[in-house]
Parts: sequence; structure tokens; C-alpha cells
Amino acid sequence: MRSILSLFVLVVFSLGIRAQELNCTVTVNSDQVSQTNQQIFKTLERSLNDFINKNKWTNRTYKENERVNAQMFITITEFENNRFKGTLQVQSSRPVYNTSYQTPIFNYKDNDFDFEYIEFQPLVFNRNVYESNLVSVISFYVYMILGLDADTFSLEGGNESFRTAQAIVAQAQGSNASGWEQSTDRSRFELVDNLMSNTYREYRVAMYNYHRKGMDVLADNNSTGKQVISGTMRLFETMIKRRPNAFLIQTFFDAKSEEIQNIFSDGPKTDIVALKETLNRIAPLYSGTWNDIKY
Repeated sequence: MRSILSLFVLVVFSLGIRAQELNCTVTVNSDQVSQTNQQIFKTLERSLNDFINKNKWTNRTYKENERVNAQMFITITEFENNRFKGTLQVQSSRPVYNTSYQTPIFNYKDNDFDFEYIEFQPLVFNRNVYESNLVSVISFYVYMILGLDADTFSLEGGNESFRTAQAIVAQAQGSNASGWEQSTDRSRFELVDNLMSNTYREYRVAMYNYHRKGMDVLADNNSTGKQVISGTMRLFETMIKRRPNAFLIQTFFDAKSEEIQNIFSDGPKTDIVALKETLNRIAPLYSGTWNDIKY
């Protein structure tokens, strides 16, 4: 009887682990802080890894191989009396069908990250209550990761996650913490608001087409995959005509510029002249990368 009970507990535990959505590694770097006792930073790192990877963020059940791969790099620049100030780099990726390759989805740096943290304090996310800026910022980016990942598998599949991210923004705006303001350029408010705005609808169509119809078919039909990816760039051109210097365009190419350069420098030939002209119009900051597309 005891062995049966132990097996049952093991199965339940395994199911619980598989239910989690994220496989995220959090790294806290405190090299810029002259602090003798580094233990609090190590504790913070462990707490955040547990918080992200052991929480249940959605109603969907994920298998172990479906968990979304992500990284968060926190660089602490100031620390005093349990107050932290620094930056947060968030990255995520997802597998490409029929390959071992992980395509980058999100690569974003938040330069406005400050919070209070007492060592060993529990980190608890409540959808309806603002608990702390640390919890709110990390939870916001968890839902950004999940929403963007879902958008690459189904058209506008990330709506539920983005709505939760918007709710986090609304709650956090009353805290007077920085980075949430509607009036600030490239704030967390602007990031998720743009994703849910019809003004930037081509972005989410492009995310789906690029990954599901482009990247996921490259292994079986390289020429078709390239044609779809090239067509995706023209979608961005349509969006930029409506909103020049759109914030979302930079977030896309921060993650994708190197990948695009690699894709079109290998395999079956495509019209890279027209492609490079389009890329230079929609993402001129990466002109050096586009010039490296050679075939």
C-alpha cells in the first residue's frame, strides 16, 4: 500500500512539473555593486528562478517538451537598504519544426527596473492586486513571453496573455514605480498596448506568418519558407507607412536581424536585392547586417 501511495505522489508531482509553462533561467549580476555580502543577490536569483518556473501562469497544461525556453538577465547597478536599481534583459525562443534549431522570439532590454526586496521574502503573483514592483515587472514579462510564443503558433494566439499583461500594467500604474507610465516612450505600457492595438495589426500577422508558415517549413521546403519570410517584411513596410518608427519594429529586429541575414545567405537563391531594399527601408539601424546578406 505504501509503495502504491508513493507511486501516486510521484505521478502527481510529475504532472505538476509538466504543467508549468516556462523553462526560464534567471541570472542576477551584481558586479557593479560594491557589496561585501553577495548572498542577497544569490538568494534573489534562486527566488526568481523558482517564482517563474514553479508558478502556474495559465490554464493550459504544458508537456515538458512544450515549455517555453527563456532567459532573464538582471544587472544590478545600485543597491542600498533593500532597494535595487538596474536593467533587465529578457530573451525567449521556440523550436523550429523538424529541426534542432531554436528561433529567437523576444530580445528586449528594460532599462527602467527598480524594486525593493528583503532577503527570503516570498514572491507571490496575484492577478488582482499589486504586490510589489519586482513581482509585477517579472510577471509582466512572463506574460509577454507566453503571448509572443503563442502568436507564433496561431494567429493572435497570445491575446489572453497580453490581456493579463495589460491588467498588470493598470495595477502597477498606481504604484508610482517607473517604467509603467503611458506618457513615457518605450514603456511597458506602450509595449503591450501596441501589441493589442489594431494600428499595429500587421505585426502579429507577421509573427505568425514568419514562424508558422516560414520558419516551420524551411526544413521541408526551403524556397517556400524563404518566400513567406520575405513577404513578411513587406507586411512591416505596410505598418511603417502608417506608423513610422514603430516601436514594435525594433523589438522584432532586435531578435531577428542575425537570423534573417543567415537565412538569406544560404540555401536556394531568392531575390535578395529587393529584400535588402525592403529591409533597409523598414529597419535602417541594421543596414550593416543587411549588407552582409550575400549569395
